[in-house]
Amino acid sequence: MRKWLPLTAVCLGAFMLLVDVTIVTVALPDMSADMHTGFAGLQWVMDVYALALAALLLGAGSLADRIGRRRVYLIGLGLFAAASLACGLATGPAELIAFRAVQGVGGAAMFATTMALLSASYQGRDRGVAFGVWGAVNGAAAAAGPIIGGLLTENFGWRWIFFINLPVSALAVYVTVRAVAESRDPHAGRLDLPGMATFTAGAAAVTYAVIRVGENGWGSPTTLGLLGLGVAAFAAFVLVELRSARPMLDLSLFRSRTFVAVMAAGLLLSGAAFSYLMYVSLWLQSAEGMSPVGAGLVLLPLSAAGFVVAAVAGRLLHGVPPRLTIGGGLLLIGVGALLQAWMLDAGDGWTALVPGLLVTGVGVGAATPALAATAMGAVAPARAGMAGGALNTARQLGTALGIAVLGAVFHAGLRSGLGDGGRGLAEPLASGGAGQVLAEAPAGAAREALTGLVDAAFASGLRETFLVSAAMGLAGALAVFLLLRGGAPAAAAPLPRPRTESTGAHGPAGAQAVRN
Repeated sequence: MRKWLPLTAVCLGAFMLLVDVTIVTVALPDMSADMHTGFAGLQWVMDVYALALAALLLGAGSLADRIGRRRVYLIGLGLFAAASLACGLATGPAELIAFRAVQGVGGAAMFATTMALLSASYQGRDRGVAFGVWGAVNGAAAAAGPIIGGLLTENFGWRWIFFINLPVSALAVYVTVRAVAESRDPHAGRLDLPGMATFTAGAAAVTYAVIRVGENGWGSPTTLGLLGLGVAAFAAFVLVELRSARPMLDLSLFRSRTFVAVMAAGLLLSGAAFSYLMYVSLWLQSAEGMSPVGAGLVLLPLSAAGFVVAAVAGRLLHGVPPRLTIGGGLLLIGVGALLQAWMLDAGDGWTALVPGLLVTGVGVGAATPALAATAMGAVAPARAGMAGGALNTARQLGTALGIAVLGAVFHAGLRSGLGDGGRGLAEPLASGGAGQVLAEAPAGAAREALTGLVDAAFASGLRETFLVSAAMGLAGALAVFLLLRGGAPAAAAPLPRPRTESTGAHGPAGAQAVRN
């Protein structure tokens, strides 16, 4: 059993950091009530973690190549644990958001090294077993997040969704120190700090601009200025990467139509399938009166279906062209969102969502395993680690931008559903305060009328959110069907400016599904 201790250490960290992407979802109404935070604050609690992961994954992998993967993994565990404690002790939304960002930094350090540590620890058949278990743990994390979050929030309070990370981190550190050997890339070069800085600035500015749209509007100077800043930062990132001898992301990878299709699919899959869940959770708990555990169980069909389908997709869909598995999966994600938009009406309960969530989960399970495998096949072997890191970055960035975009759509839909006379209620409803709004209304006909208005507002906001999610999923499917041709892609021809890359700062086994 001792030989599986490195796998245990890696899986503990991976499970914890991936659970924290979704565990917060069902705790948002309690956070809002406790900290008196608004809708934008709740978005940032979710978004800043995914944004930090997206911005730092590639850079963390390069740092691990240079100074040691075990060392970076341990640093990430320590930082994640300290930030989790600070999140649990936070007294206001600004503190919570700041420490969630630090959590994301620690999570990026862990996420960027997990596959490399497994690759260094196992060979032959054991390596295949290790990556199979690691992939299953990733899928289980997605399914378990809302349930664990609901149980902790309901029984101990929302702060325990962060405190629970402390014993898990301590165990992971202990096993890592005892059982995991150090590894590094002897040919690793300098960190691409300008690339990291410009990419982070661009992603943060665009995300912040979209989150503020609910208050400022699309045409406000603040929104336009932030969007302009984001575009300028991304343009600077492109220039930096083109001029760098050892770029964080070699932009020549995008000469491959297959690679472009995979990046677009990863970005849009996460945005379409997962970003609306926080708004569904707010509706279930604040307007429908469900408990955190109940809300977590409602969301389970999506993640459970994705886990089951992904587990069997490798065998059943072996040999099927990725154009069909990825494109078909995104098509199902779009159809699932359309089903939810079509079936949900004012006065409907959670059961209206279940068919759409199941279809979406099937789409996620079908597309996810093929995404990473196709990314690996689209590039030369020396770029496999970079391609895997780029795909993970695209998926986390898709989550961050999706939460921001769908938040603006959800808020606008609420206002539209409330009409001119009730638009002042949009902010308290979006912040999870529907129960308080209804409780303060006088009993009788007035409260019944207000209840109907709240139901109509949430139905309006969620329908528009689902429609935009569907558009993202269908756009991703269209991109895949147009850009991917024929069967499984062959490795790309050697690219200019070759460099030696480790087999695993971002992993040799990009074929393993990396799920949200």
